[in-house]
Amino acid sequence: MKTILHKANERGHANHGWLDSYHSFSFAGFYDPEKIHFGALRVLNDDSVKGGYGFGKHPHDNMEIVSIPLSGDLKHEDSTGRKEVIRQNDVQIMSAGSGIAHSEFNANTDKDVKFLQIWVFPKEKNIAPRYEQKTFKPEDRQNKLQTVVAPNDGEAVYIHQDAWFSLGNFEKGFATGYTFNKDGNGVYAFVLEGEISINGNKLNKRDALGVWETNSIDIKAETKAELLLIEVPMLEDEY
Repeated sequence: MKTILHKANERGHANHGWLDSYHSFSFAGFYDPEKIHFGALRVLNDDSVKGGYGFGKHPHDNMEIVSIPLSGDLKHEDSTGRKEVIRQNDVQIMSAGSGIAHSEFNANTDKDVKFLQIWVFPKEKNIAPRYEQKTFKPEDRQNKLQTVVAPNDGEAVYIHQDAWFSLGNFEKGFATGYTFNKDGNGVYAFVLEGEISINGNKLNKRDALGVWETNSIDIKAETKAELLLIEVPMLEDEY
């Protein structure tokens, strides 16, 4: 088993006034040769956007882009004519594929929207662009792991990669395990709130631990906590 620890205070940080963003991996003006990607996981941005502001229309291609609002509402428009609002407990995925342009704005003027934007390299390039979003009940992840992104689960949003995202809300002292869905994959565990131990490694809010060359991990909530698990292929030579 191999592990890599990414502390919250070691992330890249850019504050543009309207946008306050933390980067787990090299992005924009933040570059760390040790943090280019974790297997197929390329970007994990922890963003806060002021009311009335956002990202104007910009292009993407050949990337699976997942947005998870933590609070507030995010307005999405793209070049296919799609217009949506995603809210807390929603998960959105956009397969950029052969090319798509989109914009993201805070849907409100009186409060921030906080969300995670996560990029995963696709299994195949130049597929037709697609979009999907679903709402997930928070009670379905109370003291359990709830699958929200998957290539083979009709209850989750579909991703064009052998990748699985899971969310969990845990009471203090709750312990569970996670078994990888595919041999050769790794898991990037990102603590949203509280304190959690992964295989004995203690993690605080916004800390992350990457684990690979194993097929399972042990999880324990040291306090009331929220966790995001991102399981991805680790075949680096494909990317």
